[in-house]
Amino acid sequence: MISVVIPAYNEEESIPILYRKLKEVLEKLGEDYEILFVDDGSTDNTFAVLKELASQDEKLKIIRFRRNFGQTAALYAGFQYAEGDIIITMDADLQNDPEDIPLLLQKVREGYHVVSGWRKDRKDPFLSRRLPSMIANWIISKVTGVHLHDYGCTLKAYRADIAKKLELYGDMHRFLPALTQRFGAKVTEVVVRHHPRRYGKSKYGIGRTVRVLLDILLVKFLNDYMTKPLYVFGGIGLILLTLGLLTLLYLFGVKILADEDIGRRPLLLLGVLLVLAGIQLASTGILAEMLVRIYYAGKGEKPYVVEETINVEPKSYDSYHTQH
Repeated sequence: MISVVIPAYNEEESIPILYRKLKEVLEKLGEDYEILFVDDGSTDNTFAVLKELASQDEKLKIIRFRRNFGQTAALYAGFQYAEGDIIITMDADLQNDPEDIPLLLQKVREGYHVVSGWRKDRKDPFLSRRLPSMIANWIISKVTGVHLHDYGCTLKAYRADIAKKLELYGDMHRFLPALTQRFGAKVTEVVVRHHPRRYGKSKYGIGRTVRVLLDILLVKFLNDYMTKPLYVFGGIGLILLTLGLLTLLYLFGVKILADEDIGRRPLLLLGVLLVLAGIQLASTGILAEMLVRIYYAGKGEKPYVVEETINVEPKSYDSYHTQH
């Protein structure tokens, strides 16, 4: 079974067109499928449009958030509710083309766990969208070791067993292929079509660049040190502690052997500071190790609240007012 997960926020004009195109492509495949829209707290008529379409098609399923929680939370909910063996994600703004879905499916069935779309001929402004993305893609690829041209393309295919392992918070949707590296996923990239936006305006601006750079550090930590934070904090702490002790040992030698006054030397303050910083970082690493163990033993809290579902089986951990 194929699940198509689509986050939607104020896309009332685009959704009927996207739905018709998706139906055409998916019906041609001759496989069982579901279309799962996640209404991320839209303030226009998006939910009304979806509800009308769902009343005529039980394969169209809807999750409605109580408010806007962001694309990461919407994708996370979609992954959790999806029933298919392969999950396709795409935007609701008509810039992704459903005609590329068979290509993504082909690659998954060749043995890849994640297939990422590459908008090689991207129809977005260069300075405000494409240039920052090019820089971010290069940095993410270098830091994470998962080399892709286009991390920002929502059109992707995932094996469900990989997608459902992901726990997504903040703005982690940009880094999904890199995050799957923790589970040994095989990732590849295919060129997909990209269309100009027909309706509305982009929800993203150049201001997200700083957040992306900070998130890259988090992804690197999650991939390499999530289960062993002591290696990061303890390692840096050990280096600082060693430098501090060597500095103080040198000053001790100066005091004993040369009988020089070291009380007014800035080097003494530096040595003490390094020792204290080293001890603090090592202690932080130990505390982080304990928190990791508590985290894995505790109950997870979802980063969204479902208001209503249509044609969807409810989840025990979600609260909502109505279901259909």
